[in-house]
Amino acid sequence: MTRIAQASRAVLDRVGMAVVGMQEPLEIALAAILAGGHVLFEDVPGLGKTLAARSLARALGLDFRRLQCTPDLLPGDVTGSFVYAPDAGTFEFRPGPLFTGLLLADEINRTTPKTQSALLEAMAERQVTVEGRTFPLAEPFHVVATSNPIEYEGTYALPEAQLDRFMVRLAVGYPTPDGETEILLGRIARQRESVDVQPVVDAAGLRALQAEVERIHVARDIARYCVDLARGTREDEDVAVGASPRGSQALLLLGRALAAIDGRDFVRPDDVKRVAVPALAHRLTLTTQAWAAGVAPAAIVERVVARVAVPPTVERVG
Repeated sequence: MTRIAQASRAVLDRVGMAVVGMQEPLEIALAAILAGGHVLFEDVPGLGKTLAARSLARALGLDFRRLQCTPDLLPGDVTGSFVYAPDAGTFEFRPGPLFTGLLLADEINRTTPKTQSALLEAMAERQVTVEGRTFPLAEPFHVVATSNPIEYEGTYALPEAQLDRFMVRLAVGYPTPDGETEILLGRIARQRESVDVQPVVDAAGLRALQAEVERIHVARDIARYCVDLARGTREDEDVAVGASPRGSQALLLLGRALAAIDGRDFVRPDDVKRVAVPALAHRLTLTTQAWAAGVAPAAIVERVVARVAVPPTVERVG
């Protein structure tokens, strides 16, 4: 597991040279990618969400495409479409931006739900179907999306099915005064707007790291702890629809990835607790009363974590 830990630290250090004050969300985003998942950054504009996603893609050495989501974006603009080729007299498929290693869907909630849904098959099945024909996507394939709070003008709520496909939803938050000062000084030192992030691994290297994460040991008590946390959200009085089994699986997969980043070959309860909010909060549908009262899904997950019994940590033997 040392190799994963070393590679992960190198990726985070490389990204940290470009992105200041986002260590925790970046580490969880990396864990989600190592676990084979997709990432949603959600916060107000101007906090570096796009820079973080782009820097992470470059450090991981993946083919990278950026899709700027706008209200007039059509599903075919995302998946690709068949175009008539006069010379051949036939229709040829021209791939859209989905055909890449990492797709940055920037401001995903500024495009319509119909276009958002064009991503569903790609995120779930790693393929797209256009006019009855199925085309496989690259391996690995990941979506890193950014979104602005729904209260902002010109945004659309992400459908529940779309949200559920993201392994984590991460809030960036404003930097500290010292962190913001470092951002300004870094810009002065570069003498240019762009930030150059060199790759640490390539696509094949990332696939190898993901394969190693699959070998991380998970005790039965830890798996049951993931289930109990997900079930706890379903039983909460403020929740109309709780986290599905996809939520408990996200806890387990993220826990394994965090253990690997930490250099361990087994998962601790603290790994699961650390990702409970980013893995579960976006999967909850609140009751009408809770929504009207302004109850935060993150607060619900936190109280579920507080009341669910934590299993003892048992290190792997042999």
